[in-house]
Amino acid sequence: MEQRIRKLNDASVCAHGRYVLYWCRWNRRVDANHALAFAAGMANQLDLPLLYLENLTCDYPYASDRLHTFALEGMPETAARLRKLGIGCALHLPRHRGQGGEAIAAAIRDAAAVVTDDCPLTPPELDVAGYAVDSCCIVPASCIPGRCYAAYSLRPKIRKLLPQFLHPVRPVRVRRPFAAPPPAWHTAVEAAGIAPLVAACEIDHSVSPPAGLRGGRAQAKRRLKQFLHYRLRRYARDKNEPSAHATSELSAYLHWGYLSSLEVALAVREYAEEHKLMADEFLEELIVRRELAFNFVRHAAAPDSLDELPEWARRTLDLHRKDRRDPSYTLKQLEAAATCDDLWNAAQTELLLRGRIHGYYRMYWGKKILEWSPSPREALAAAVYLNDRYTVDGQDPNGYANILWCFGLHDRPWPERPIFGTVRWMSRAGMERKTEVAAYLREIELLQRTGKELA
Repeated sequence: MEQRIRKLNDASVCAHGRYVLYWCRWNRRVDANHALAFAAGMANQLDLPLLYLENLTCDYPYASDRLHTFALEGMPETAARLRKLGIGCALHLPRHRGQGGEAIAAAIRDAAAVVTDDCPLTPPELDVAGYAVDSCCIVPASCIPGRCYAAYSLRPKIRKLLPQFLHPVRPVRVRRPFAAPPPAWHTAVEAAGIAPLVAACEIDHSVSPPAGLRGGRAQAKRRLKQFLHYRLRRYARDKNEPSAHATSELSAYLHWGYLSSLEVALAVREYAEEHKLMADEFLEELIVRRELAFNFVRHAAAPDSLDELPEWARRTLDLHRKDRRDPSYTLKQLEAAATCDDLWNAAQTELLLRGRIHGYYRMYWGKKILEWSPSPREALAAAVYLNDRYTVDGQDPNGYANILWCFGLHDRPWPERPIFGTVRWMSRAGMERKTEVAAYLREIELLQRTGKELA
């Protein structure tokens, strides 16, 4: 546990604090949460109650009905679970931009110490003892020294450390129940009242929640169970076939913290052993590839910048930046899925309607944006904008690493060609050879026309 903990300042525990505060900024769950477990242990040591705080403002980038709804859908069950354990729960939900600082400052002033998530978000500045605890990665990011430039350089380090960290998190227990009423600014959330709450917030109401995707831990566990029972045995064979639906579809739940990669890995390993299945390819994606993305964001000055690419990729893209683009599309045309390529349009439509794109077609989606944009920098800006505005798991290490992969990150040089230089290229003909394009087009057409999924 010690390797997961980072002291944020030199401040001491406040002797007059009324509680220990867990400021949840990433991992929206009670169970399998190292940060909450550490906060509970500190509260027990200090003989204080524990308060769980979420702060969902209108100020985060691309705040919308889609993202607000997914975040709030988990709150009723989180609050119920916290009450059962004797932990206080406070949700700060300001309705307008620029609001929120005073309430959070008040919650911190009354705290003996503050514990938060060690995550890609910038840690808060605190006047009381502050701790950040890594419950995002299985192997704590601090255990990997320096930046890894490809999966092959991270993989042996992860494999060496994995036995030390691939263990369940101890259940949370508190000695002193939180007996005080919630703060005056607390917003109680019930499932039936989420839509009116979201409608009252000063956010982008044009990006609506995707059909068939709901937030919350119960939904996350349901999806995990579905993956184990119906998809894991097909994963290695069909993971790159979008129409086969063999992937876990857990990315949004991992991003919003409803589920931890640790508990997914443990569940997959146990199920695979019990049913004599091979799960190596899925665990490679979940652990090595995902934690490579966290390693990248941890060490990148700007994870959405071409400056973070390897030198060979920056050089080759620069050499070819004046190559003729034919066709070339504006951001508005890309956003509207109005290109000459019906497969790309279908992938963009999936993004608009489902809030995600299958990983294999997302690579093609990103490569074509590079091919059709006036310059690599404009291409990257367009891909980041579309991803962060419409995906339910936007602004995530995986998202930035996957987008920049389309520009050469974590990859190697390939034979040279126009626009791309020696950055890997992907073609429509290649998609036709390797995947069932026609089946995918039918599926997205039905979704767009009726709002219904194929049976």
